[in-house]
Amino acid sequence: MSDASLFVSAPPLTVDAAFDHIAAQSFRPALPSRIGAEVESLVTSAADRRRRLDPESLKALLAVRDALPRRTRLSFEPGGALELSSRPVASAGECFADLEADRLRAAAALSAEGHELLGLGLDPVRLPRRVLRTPRYQAMEELFDQDGRAGRWMMSNTASVQVCIDIGDDGPGPQGIADRWDLAHRLAPVLIAAFANSPLRRGEPSLWRSTRQHVWAAIDRTRSRPVAQGDPRECWARYALDARVMAVRGPGRWTVPRGLTFRDWINGDYHQAPTLDDLDFHLSTLFPPVRPRGAYLELRMIDAQPGPDWIVPVALVAALFDDPIAAGRARAALEPLWHRAAPAELYFRAATAALRDDALFRAATACFDAARAAQPDPAVAALLDRFTDTYVARGRTRADDLIATTA
Repeated sequence: MSDASLFVSAPPLTVDAAFDHIAAQSFRPALPSRIGAEVESLVTSAADRRRRLDPESLKALLAVRDALPRRTRLSFEPGGALELSSRPVASAGECFADLEADRLRAAAALSAEGHELLGLGLDPVRLPRRVLRTPRYQAMEELFDQDGRAGRWMMSNTASVQVCIDIGDDGPGPQGIADRWDLAHRLAPVLIAAFANSPLRRGEPSLWRSTRQHVWAAIDRTRSRPVAQGDPRECWARYALDARVMAVRGPGRWTVPRGLTFRDWINGDYHQAPTLDDLDFHLSTLFPPVRPRGAYLELRMIDAQPGPDWIVPVALVAALFDDPIAAGRARAALEPLWHRAAPAELYFRAATAALRDDALFRAATACFDAARAAQPDPAVAALLDRFTDTYVARGRTRADDLIATTA
């Protein structure tokens, strides 16, 4: 699509039409059968830990453009972090075989030139600096700067493992959209806690075991807080309409409004009326921990993990969503966690205490045990077992290891 096509005039939206469009496009029923992952890694140089490589330099080192040999899509974050995205596949084992082969290839190519893929949720040394200069990221930075500096840290210094699961069908039960949406939100604090791997900021321990989660919680809350629970389509449509507009795009410089929600924009609080294309772009700028993406859900709250251990959260989620026995055990284990606590409190406890929080530890232990029993792939099962025995069963996280090494 050419840039000019973005600005073809179209009928103005109404709030009701926007609501219906969001609900229909963001939740397209799909019978659960596939899993996918997006694995982000910070890129550092052994010779100069503060150096950042731009995407074109990284592509030249990898001798690729947009994809690696196993059909893993290659992209980059604003600060130069490398992202590998798998195709949707039938199992965690198949996802691991594809993406890990390409991750190893990329790591080897970078290592030969003195660079390293760093599996941490937050850059432990560098101050944030953006290397991608696209209009989208310029607008994003301007928007986040209205609330402080956290947005720059998020854009340039964070990395995650994002797990993608089929959204489900419109029926009742564990394969239905409503149940999978609910389980994803209930599981989120356990994922934050168990995979906390970002306790360092500017070379020193912070107050957080997942400082990445702290950073994400500090940016524009209208687009980063968890979505309210209830009917998925209704709750997401309200969330999207009440989120601030990141940018009004134009053929030259994009305009970044101050405090304008998409609902306000529709209601005439800006001189240029929005279109459906503006609405679709707006949806792409929202970053809640659980985000609907049409036929799949994206779980975005997991710190990046080193080496092949990116597959551990993928395998955990795959088992808890798609194995009926594991799903039942997980729901039973998560119920006490949510009995009295609000989401904000649980996210805070997960990011600070992690598995030192007794309730989170008990829920995580039960969820990991359920997933272990359901994992058929030997290579993935071995990594899941090792992670569980080393960390979860002992109430520890990788963040605890990193803090110990700096003491």
